Amino acid sequence: MSADEHQADPDVARIFAPVAVEDTFAGVLTEAASILGALDDPVDAELWGSDLIGALAASAASQASLMDALIGSLVPAAETAATPGSLALLRVFAAIGSPALRAAAGPAAARASGRGVADPPWAASLGSPQVGECWHYMDVGGRQESLTMTFRYGDRPHAVCVLIDHSCGGKIRDAWVTKAAGLRAETEQAAQDDPHMLFEMIDAAEAGRKLKAAIGAGERPDQPDQVDDVVAHRALLHARLKLLVSPGTRPPEAP
Repeated sequence: MSADEHQADPDVARIFAPVAVEDTFAGVLTEAASILGALDDPVDAELWGSDLIGALAASAASQASLMDALIGSLVPAAETAATPGSLALLRVFAAIGSPALRAAAGPAAARASGRGVADPPWAASLGSPQVGECWHYMDVGGRQESLTMTFRYGDRPHAVCVLIDHSCGGKIRDAWVTKAAGLRAETEQAAQDDPHMLFEMIDAAEAGRKLKAAIGAGERPDQPDQVDDVVAHRALLHARLKLLVSPGTRPPEAP
């Protein structure tokens, strides 16, 4: 599942929503085996995992109950299965899960790997892309702001984009990931062509502050596709925020 083809894939939320979270776990392990092993870009694995966590959240009574189910049932089930697919699932959870889920999935993955289960080729770098350029653009009235943060796994860049609605208290209206080339130039040109738009490059720390504020303000998607986008990218946004505010965040490489 590539970033730009993400919307064309089956709606994971609709598949899992009608049933109890725990009843989906066998299907999750099957899905992990069929999809994660076929991926070669780490961000596609992260997107799959973020979408999965968001879809399962739709069936859970609360975020706390979801984490209890994932940590208490799915993580042990994946470790017990001890297959390449289940290990890949644990690696994804260890990269983009909540702090508690990471703390459970990381050691479980290490134990499974220690028993000789093969890791996916992207496992070593998962969750640790290099931070690149960041920018934002907005209307001159400051009602809506689009925040873009770029990252790179080796020679494979991707951009995480968030639409922030300041007319609703700075809440997240939409979120998406793209691998399209020339995104900065395209965005800058669009702003130059529209006198009502402002474009500005910002550093990773400032992007992190903006993303943190938006996450803290909450979510306000308006259209059905925006609802799907925000839910599917929620876990990934939290994971990327951690990179942006980390003291060890590396500056972008010179072009």
